[in-house]
Amino acid sequence: MIDVRALAGLDEFKEAVRLQKEIWGFEDVELLPLRLFVVASKVGGQAFGAFEQGRMIAFCLAIPGLKPGGRNYLHSHMLGVLPEYRNSGVGRMLKLKQREEALARGIELMEWTFDPLEIKNAYFNLERLGAIVRRYVLNQYGTTSSHLHGGLPTDRCVAEWWMSSRRVAQAIAGTPLPRPAIEARIEVPYDIETLRKNEVRKARAIQEAVSNSFLECFERGLVVVGLERGERSAAYLLSGDDQGTVKD
Repeated sequence: MIDVRALAGLDEFKEAVRLQKEIWGFEDVELLPLRLFVVASKVGGQAFGAFEQGRMIAFCLAIPGLKPGGRNYLHSHMLGVLPEYRNSGVGRMLKLKQREEALARGIELMEWTFDPLEIKNAYFNLERLGAIVRRYVLNQYGTTSSHLHGGLPTDRCVAEWWMSSRRVAQAIAGTPLPRPAIEARIEVPYDIETLRKNEVRKARAIQEAVSNSFLECFERGLVVVGLERGERSAAYLLSGDDQGTVKD
């Protein structure tokens, strides 16, 4: 049985730091340090772990933020799951724990970044959790040492998770999400991971094309409202109808 709870004490924070190396292969300079976990847990952030028989198999860390106009929100900076536990629902368990705790404090918005080339993660964010996207950041973290990033710039979508919205409630319940009128599609091939390893130039060209498409669509005021999976590629679906913040 997997138990999800707040991390408690320095030993568990240290284990979360160690897991970063195991999951992403980061060099020491790129690790989120122990002190950040300590501070986040004391100033309104979140530090949760997933445990199986006492062993930490996944963790997440969120820090508090403040929007212009005074809206409080949480930025979920990192969520990592050991390779052998991926596709087991652990990531979803952590996100739902984050939502439960945040809503109990009256916080309705959580944001995080994700790589738009990572289709499985994108599908999880958009279709399983009900997040939307209307911002894009070029090379957010610089080029990292992680083998998962393949030496490419860390271009990122910014997910907005309006945790009390109708869309999120439907996604979590497994109800098909409504599709507003789709005004643009951005295609990403499934074989991007192979290209990252074997044909870096081609992978970079695809990344640039995808980034330019996102920036152009967001400049037009469009919002990512879904992801459609095909045989060889997936398509981000963009609309001018923002349903992400609508409550029941």
